[in-house]
Amino acid sequence: MSARSERAGGAVDAEVTKEATYGSLPLLKSERTWSAGDFSWVTLSLAIATWAFLTGGSTVLLVGFTDGIAAMLIGNSIGLAIMALGSVVLSQRLGVEQYRALKSVFGIVGVGIVVFVVVLLTEMGWSSLLGVMFGRAFSEISNQAFGTSFDQFGPLVTVFALLAIFVGWIILSRGPITISKLNRFVAPGLLVVVALMMVLLMSNYSWGDLLAAEPIAPFPDEQLNFMMAVEFNLGAGLSWWPVMGTLSRLTRGPRAALWPAYGGIFIGTVVAQLVGMAAGLMFGEADPTSWMVPLGGPILGVLTLLFVGFANVTSMASIAYSTVLAVKQSSGRALSRLRWPVLAAAFLALPAVLSFFPAFMYEQFMTFVVISGAFIAALCGVIIADYFILRRQVVPLRALYASGAEDPLRFTGGVNIAALASVAIASAFYLWVYNPITLETQTLFSFATATVPAVLIAMVCHVILSHLLYVRRGRGAYGQPDLFAAAGRK
Repeated sequence: MSARSERAGGAVDAEVTKEATYGSLPLLKSERTWSAGDFSWVTLSLAIATWAFLTGGSTVLLVGFTDGIAAMLIGNSIGLAIMALGSVVLSQRLGVEQYRALKSVFGIVGVGIVVFVVVLLTEMGWSSLLGVMFGRAFSEISNQAFGTSFDQFGPLVTVFALLAIFVGWIILSRGPITISKLNRFVAPGLLVVVALMMVLLMSNYSWGDLLAAEPIAPFPDEQLNFMMAVEFNLGAGLSWWPVMGTLSRLTRGPRAALWPAYGGIFIGTVVAQLVGMAAGLMFGEADPTSWMVPLGGPILGVLTLLFVGFANVTSMASIAYSTVLAVKQSSGRALSRLRWPVLAAAFLALPAVLSFFPAFMYEQFMTFVVISGAFIAALCGVIIADYFILRRQVVPLRALYASGAEDPLRFTGGVNIAALASVAIASAFYLWVYNPITLETQTLFSFATATVPAVLIAMVCHVILSHLLYVRRGRGAYGQPDLFAAAGRK
């Protein structure tokens, strides 16, 4: 082979690798660069972002420390299990970006509906929240270090939030390998921060103080308070769904994906939420930027807040990576030719707009988590039923890239009506059982939550409707071999 041919072949390989990393092609085994340890550091650093402290602090708005621990363990363990089954397994086994893989569930047009109606709005909210928390952290640092008196929802918060989004864009533009390398540094540092905060808490307060502390703003009904806390933590666990499938495809095997995705997020969330709950009860503030400096002192507290603020930026980059891929896959030809940095900037422009309303993002935090959890629970229920029950974990890989009349995953004009109808039915049921805006609940909520019944209803509806509309008619490639692969062997 000539040197020119070798160079040409190398250029083609580089383009294919680039398209697999930033586009829709499946990753080859050699391109799956994350070990179980790498992915564990990624998930740990994602989990121990400032939002985990905020989630813990928000939990004790409703319940005390003991009930808060129970609500946190129950909610996160169930929510993360549903999330992992609805995202990690499918994408990792295929090596395909999550939203390309979901064509087998919702159809190519249906995936676009899911991405632009649910995913984009959800991840825009989380990214803006991370930016605002970064801004609040640096506003607090300025107040403590330089004696300023900046408003915690003032213009300086927006300025620093925009700075965080810009730095997040720089990291995101460099791709997942850079994100992984940064997380190897950030994750251990965050574990040290969490341990340090807990030591400082226990050196100033006793277990008796924690156990005796009253919830910050509970309702009169203790059972309702507890179930609302469980539901809130269920929503927090489910909130990882939009990003985890796409990230897990970068791992080397199923074990390197599933257990770090579940265990890393669970461990990181538990330890950070414990600190957030304890500090929230002792200081009467759910927001970690309000208690880190008083707890750690002017020097240690500021350094800790500085490090946690930077961790928010790496978390933002990880979230944005999967979301930008989702938008790129779901937009058809409209955005496919845009360069990755340009597309990343276009997405992050949306959280940048929300950063001009920092008070709104904080005041509506619990409502945002629960409402997004309602739709994600329904989505996960449909995906679990489709992949594990209807398809029995067999997806025609080449059909994911087919188009036109020959596409076996075309369903009805590119939309799986059964899947989207099931999501709508289950989401409506969730919001009937528990309305997070009016806080109205049905009797079922007090012993079953809203998430678990919604997932089950989504599964049952999808199985029934799919059989009626597609399976019995031989449509949707259910229970069929991969005809594209068979054709390739002839």
